[in-house]
Amino acid sequence: MPTWIDGRTAESLPVSDRGLAYGDGLFETIGIHRAHPRLLQRHLARLGVGCVRLGIPFDETLIRRELLAFADEMGEGVAKLILTRGDGPRGYAAPQSARPRRILQSGSTPTYPSAHAEQGIRLFPCTIRLAEQPLLAGLKHLNRLEQVLARGEWQGSTYAEGLLRDTSGRVIEGVFSNLLLVKDGQLLSAELSRCGVAGVMRAELLAWAEQAGIPLQVRDLEYAELLEADEVLLCNSQYGVWPVRALHTRDWPVGPLTRKLQAVARDLLDC
Repeated sequence: MPTWIDGRTAESLPVSDRGLAYGDGLFETIGIHRAHPRLLQRHLARLGVGCVRLGIPFDETLIRRELLAFADEMGEGVAKLILTRGDGPRGYAAPQSARPRRILQSGSTPTYPSAHAEQGIRLFPCTIRLAEQPLLAGLKHLNRLEQVLARGEWQGSTYAEGLLRDTSGRVIEGVFSNLLLVKDGQLLSAELSRCGVAGVMRAELLAWAEQAGIPLQVRDLEYAELLEADEVLLCNSQYGVWPVRALHTRDWPVGPLTRKLQAVARDLLDC
């Protein structure tokens, strides 16, 4: 499958790229279906917010045009869009003349056991804690070492995802998913102003819930609230929604709001 760098087919980039040296950049993982990038506007909006925070120039028109052309060539699969600050000399100071580098990588559509969606998954309790950095909170920046270490905590197929908490013990997210709770008919999502990734599927589901009149809160979530929840679910832009069936000795049913959110996510990913 092809890789494009700055709009052209390429297989390598300079070692002076700041994305490689410092993780100085952002990325989006975008599903491609029938040559169309799924949830495109959500992805571009988050990328734009990240560029503003990091001070990286953002040419949305150019990136959109390249991504649409790349998707047309792919047809089906997953496109990883990486935007780095570009080349620079050694040292943390960002060169004023740096030119952002656009990288598009293609991959196959991920496959997961159907039981994950139908019956739910077991959640692994990761021991690593997410560091709090408000400036980077919510972004898909290139430093994913916390997630790399967290994913290394379990092996095998018993667990499909891991639970991540912050240094104060608050519930934040999964390793590659956002976490939602249902309690007394109310949908709860973690506040992501200190750490965590503001997922595009999470944004879509929260917007749908608000429009549908479902009681909704985005706030700090304590671990005890997770254990007391009526339903627990995970979401991301590739698989949609997975019910969480168990964590430690706590079991949850696959509840009605989880099933409804699954249907909403399925519709979003099928279009």
